[in-house]
Amino acid sequence: MSRTKDQAAAVLPTLLSALRLPSISRNWKHLTDTADRDGWPAANLLACLLEIEMAERASRRIQRHREQSGLPAGKTFATFDFDFDFPSGIRKPHLLSLATGEGWIESGGNILIFGQSGTGKTHVIAAIGHALIDAGRRVLFSTTTDMVQKLQAARRELSLPSMLDKLDKYDLIVLDELSYVRKDQLETSALFELIAHRYERHSIAITANEPFSGWSDVFPGPAMTVAAIDRLVHHSTIIEMNGESYRKRAAVARGAGMQNVNDQPEDPPNRSS
Repeated sequence: MSRTKDQAAAVLPTLLSALRLPSISRNWKHLTDTADRDGWPAANLLACLLEIEMAERASRRIQRHREQSGLPAGKTFATFDFDFDFPSGIRKPHLLSLATGEGWIESGGNILIFGQSGTGKTHVIAAIGHALIDAGRRVLFSTTTDMVQKLQAARRELSLPSMLDKLDKYDLIVLDELSYVRKDQLETSALFELIAHRYERHSIAITANEPFSGWSDVFPGPAMTVAAIDRLVHHSTIIEMNGESYRKRAAVARGAGMQNVNDQPEDPPNRSS
C-alpha cells in the first residue's frame, strides 16, 4: 500500500499502539530520519526497530520475573563480600559458575547450602537466583516455613497437585532456612511432596543451619527423612559455610569504626577575641 511519508507518519502511532509495540513507537521517528538521511535499505531499518523491541521486551520480562521471584533485593554478587574468610572449598569461580545455571538447571539439579546463622547462606543463594533471572530463568524464593504453609493450605483445599504443577514454571525454587521448620505429619509431608514432584525435573535450592543428621526434626518419620534427603542429594551441589558469622564481623567492624570516631580529640576551643 502506497502512502506519502506524512501519511505513514500519521498512521504509525495508532498501528504500533494496536500491535503493542511500545519500543518501536518510541524509536521509529529517530531511526526513520536516520535511515532517510543515510540511505539505509528498508530491511536494515526494519531489523533495527525489531531488535530494539526485542531487547526492551527481554528487559521488561526480566524485571517482571525479578519482582515476582520474592528474592531479597540487593543480595547479589555485586554486593557480596568475596574477601570474607570462607572455609576452604568455597571459591568465587565455583559460585559464579553455578549462577549461569549451565549443567544443573536443565537436569533438575539442586543446591544445598549448610552453615551457621550469619555466614551468608541466604546472600549466596539469592545472588545465584538474581543471576539466573538475568540469564532468562524463572526463580521463586521463599522461606521454608511460608512454603510449607502454602502447601498445607492447598492440601486442605484439595488443590495441592494443581499447585505443584503451577510451581513447575519456576526453574528453581529456593527454600530458605529449612531447619526452622519442625515436623508435623500433615505440613512437612506436603513439603516432601514438593521435593518428590520436582525430583529430576526441576531444581530446588535449600539453606539450612543443621546438617542432614538434624533433619529428623523436620520430616514426620525416618523413612520420609531418608527419602527426602536421597532425592535432594542425588543430583546436587553441596556447599558448607560454617565459618565466622558475616553479620557478627560486620557488627564488630561498625563498632570499631564508631569507637575510632569517639576517640578523636575534640576541636580546640576558639580563642579568638
